[in-house]
Formats: sequence, C-alpha cells, structure tokens
Amino acid sequence: MSYISHISLSQFRSYQYAEIKNMASGLVVITGANGAGKTNILEAISLLSPGRGLRSARHEEIQHHPQTPDNTPQNFSPWAVSAVIQTGSSDVQLGTGIDPLTGKRIIRINGVTAKSQTALADYVSCLWLTPQMDRLFMEGASGRRRFFDKLIFTFDPAHAGRVTRYENAMSQRSKLLREGHADTAWLTALESQMSETGVSISAARLEFLGQLQTACDSADIQETHFFPHSRLSLTGTTEELLLRLPAIEVEDMLSYQLAQSRERDAETGGAASGPHKTDFCAVFSAKNMPADQCSTGEQKALLIGIILAHARLMRAEKNHVPILLLDEVSAHLDAQRRQALFDRLIHLGGQVFMTGTDPASFSACLGRAAFLTVSEAKITPQNTPLAA
Repeated sequence: MSYISHISLSQFRSYQYAEIKNMASGLVVITGANGAGKTNILEAISLLSPGRGLRSARHEEIQHHPQTPDNTPQNFSPWAVSAVIQTGSSDVQLGTGIDPLTGKRIIRINGVTAKSQTALADYVSCLWLTPQMDRLFMEGASGRRRFFDKLIFTFDPAHAGRVTRYENAMSQRSKLLREGHADTAWLTALESQMSETGVSISAARLEFLGQLQTACDSADIQETHFFPHSRLSLTGTTEELLLRLPAIEVEDMLSYQLAQSRERDAETGGAASGPHKTDFCAVFSAKNMPADQCSTGEQKALLIGIILAHARLMRAEKNHVPILLLDEVSAHLDAQRRQALFDRLIHLGGQVFMTGTDPASFSACLGRAAFLTVSEAKITPQNTPLAA
C-alpha cells in the first residue's frame, strides 16, 4: 500500500518551511494547541491528491505571508508541497505548488510536469474528516453530495471528470441564459451534454452506493457497537428515474426538462433539475433514525463508520487503503470509541494522520503510532524514530 515517507512544506500557510522525514505506514498522531498548524499539515497532504484539498481554499489563502517588525511588504516564493511516496518497491516524488509565472497550480511527478491533477490519483488517494463535517447531516444537501462524490473520486478518479464536465456545461448554459438572446442550437447542445453527463454521474453514484452499502453491511458486531451501521440512500430525480427507466430515456427526459425550464433558470441560475440537486442520506439502522435526528456523537460515529466501510471497500476492490486525514477525530468520542477506532485503523492497514489538542486522548496509540507535536509552526517528533 502507498504511503508518504517524507513531506516538506514551503511558504505554506503558517509554515515558512517544515518537513517530516522517515515516516512509515500506520498511525501518525499530531498534537498541539489550537492554531498551532496541525490542520495545515493535513491540508498539505490532501493537496497531493486530485482536487482543492480539505479546505477547498484559494491559492492566496494558502500562501504564507512573513511577518516583519515594521509590516513592510516582502518578496516571497509561492507555496509548494513535495513528498516522497512509497509504492511497493519504488519511490515516487510528487510536488505541487504555484507556478510563479502563470500563478496557476502545477503538479510534478518525478520532476516532470503533469498535464492535470488527475495524474496524482495513480499514486495517492486521500479521504478526510474535519470538525466542520460533524454537522454534515444537519446542513444543506450540497455538503453531503460533495462528501459522497469525494468517496467516489477516491474509488473511481474518472468520476471527477464527469462532474467537472457537467458543471462546466451548466455554467456556460447559465451565462447564456443570463445574457439573453442565446443561440438556440448552442443551448440545445449544452443541455444535451448536461443530460448525457448527468445520467453518467447518477449511474456512477447508484453503482457506488450499492458497493458502499455492502461494505457497511460487512462490519462485524464489535464495529457496529461503536460505529453504528448505516442505511444509505440517494434522493434525486435523475437517480430515481434511472432505477426504473433505461439511461437513454432518462437523458431525453432531462434534455426536455432543461429546455422547458430555460426561462425560470435564467432568473434563478443553475438548472431546476439534474444530479446537482441530489442528496446523500443515512439512517442509523438500529434506531431507524435519520442521521440528522441523531446526537452529535452519534452523527460523528455514523460518519466514521462510513469512512471505515469505504476503506474496506478500497482494500477489497483496489488492494489499497486511502491515506486517511482525521482532524480532531477524538472530539465527541469517548475513551472506548477512541480505542475501537484506533484498533480498526490499525487492522485496516494504510497510513492515517490524526490531529488533536490533548495528547492524552491518544494514549491508546502509545507504542502503535508515531507522535509529533506542533508549536509555533515547528514540528517536533516525540517517542518515535521519526526525525523532523
């Protein structure tokens, strides 16, 4: 299984420069006070996989800005992240950052500039949980949809291309409708692309939903005692149509709906129907309770259970587990649940980075994890052979 053996951050958020060396597969625990820079490390790791990282941040938000005593402007290098990835018997050097000439993000693999971010998926896949996701089931459908699509991206990188094509076509259509007097043939072509790609997106979601549900169902009694079994579903017009009609008919229906809603969409933006409206739902099986009605701790336990099921699915189908980035994972978990989580993560294999403010909450990891502390943007190894 792939893992990061070395990572360096340059001009990245709170870090002017930092590195972690000699890492191995397994658990890595990062502790420190709030604001010390723990999450920044996880964000840097997340940018080694396709996408905008766990914060979906703009480039200027990531850039480190040195502080000077008199607050005078300084010239600085653009941010960069580089890493050595162990993939079986070979090492791969990955790098990402901002091209100082174009201001755009670039990807380098073994020193060669890649054509797109999707090339990273051949070497690294990442999945994360952050404190902001604790309310995933309480807030709008868009966050849950993005979470579910991220699960699919990690399993099937081609899904990212489908979603991007759909969103680009919808954006172009919205612009034409806002401007008025758009060429009908052009609108029809964009709507045809949205319908075809939208059906592909929904079909991929339905197929993956079945695989993920099977993985959830495979959890043993000990796991479901701490991380409840979920019944998963998707609610969306396109998905519901695909369950009872051939794909070609659903494409025709979506094209017709888009054509009929042009006037309304010109006023409201976007599109009245399509896979961008789908919601991802979960039910706590033992209580037959929708996730949004569960307690905060139960919701977090449900999310962790879904992540564990996804990791099992990846191991079974792809022969590797994604790198897991678990930010403040011990919050809302009691000591027994923490112990159960650490045991499960070790059993799954792969590399897991966990952060927290209280080292005591990771006491069950002693002797089974590498420990790092972060203070004032400095990373220090603890009782571990790591050298930083």
